[in-house]
Amino acid sequence: MIEKVLIANRGEIALRILRACRELGIKTVAVHSEADRDLKHVLLADESVCIGPAPSRDSYLQIPAIISAAEVTDTVAIHPGYGFLSENADFAERVERSGFIFIGPRPETIRLMGDKVSAINAMRAAGVPCVPGSDGPLDEDKRRTMEIARQIGYPVIIKAAGGGGGRGMRVVHSEATLLNSIALTRAEAAAAFGNETVYMEKYLENPRHIEFQVLADQHGNAIHLGERDCSMQRRHQKVVEEAPAPGITEEQRRRIGERCAEACRTIGYRGAGTFEFLYENGEFYFIEMNTRVQVEHPVTEMITGVDIVREQIRIAADEPLRYRQEDIEIRGHAIECRINAEDSETFRPSPGRIEEFHGPGGPGIRLDTHIYSGYVVPPYYDSMIGKLIAHGEDRDSALARMCNALRETVIEGISTNIPLQRQIMKDVAFRAGGANIHYLEKKLGM
Repeated sequence: MIEKVLIANRGEIALRILRACRELGIKTVAVHSEADRDLKHVLLADESVCIGPAPSRDSYLQIPAIISAAEVTDTVAIHPGYGFLSENADFAERVERSGFIFIGPRPETIRLMGDKVSAINAMRAAGVPCVPGSDGPLDEDKRRTMEIARQIGYPVIIKAAGGGGGRGMRVVHSEATLLNSIALTRAEAAAAFGNETVYMEKYLENPRHIEFQVLADQHGNAIHLGERDCSMQRRHQKVVEEAPAPGITEEQRRRIGERCAEACRTIGYRGAGTFEFLYENGEFYFIEMNTRVQVEHPVTEMITGVDIVREQIRIAADEPLRYRQEDIEIRGHAIECRINAEDSETFRPSPGRIEEFHGPGGPGIRLDTHIYSGYVVPPYYDSMIGKLIAHGEDRDSALARMCNALRETVIEGISTNIPLQRQIMKDVAFRAGGANIHYLEKKLGM
């Protein structure tokens, strides 16, 4: 087993990784910015190293600083968590060239799946259903581009090959605006991602966002852990996630899950990953793969009993998967609410000192958070300060427990989105299950 892990992240996911390492008897190194000296995982780690000023570009995104911290602490492996450098192939390559273990996929796999065009081509070859589209990047042949759009049928969506997180995409409803939309998306993609390549897909107007969790080792073994519904979104950012997805049948789960696992074997995938799909009219359409642990991984852990972070570490240590597909059983239902330090109506970030904090309890309740009374939420990073998860024997039970947990949670001194989460939990359409990805924004009048 790996002897020491450097955690190249912050906040709740860093604490989550630290706890998994502790359970495995692994020593930990916490790297942190000047603003994050008082983070809980920094205080609990065996060692800590400051890697730069508060802005992430000067600290958490500084590859040389992270590698240097690993060298001076005799680290064996580096866990990137999610966000920051977690899907940066250059970082993964630098980690491995420096003699450390990267707890994640191989650099070439990250590159393959990080480019949306190559990812879609790889998935088509592996038999994973994809959205009808240009089957490759759009070139300068305007007539060919317009013909492709006509064949797909409007509306279409133009996407940046290197995009992600809801950025680098533009919906086109008519031929009159197609070429201008492509030019604008190319310019934005070049500025945001350093890659102006764009491609075209059919725009699904009322889909749900369904994703499948996978685990794969370096010995050719791969399994899926079922699906999650992440359709409650605001500006392409997930707000609520649940597993299993309402209305998805066991046959659909088996069919798509097996294709995802087979795709992992085909591309030589290693570690934890997530296949994201749009789901409409009973059909799944692959959109991208996240080559890291997901924010919403706890709901899958709650319904399967599989510790995904611990399995990531075991796989990185070259151990074979401890599970076969027939070992995976879906038990009950789990819902996750992201808790953000922001105003629940204006969504303006709300950094500052937490004067009082009291977490919820009771059967089936889990709270992944790094905050505590007296902790100061800095203004430099993402506003998420925790994830509240409720598990029950069925969806109604999980909903009831989540409503109680939200009512019990006390965070004073800053504003949070807990009032919005309470509203969502009581919403008739959400409680019925199966709302599409546009529902929440329409409800909020956005």
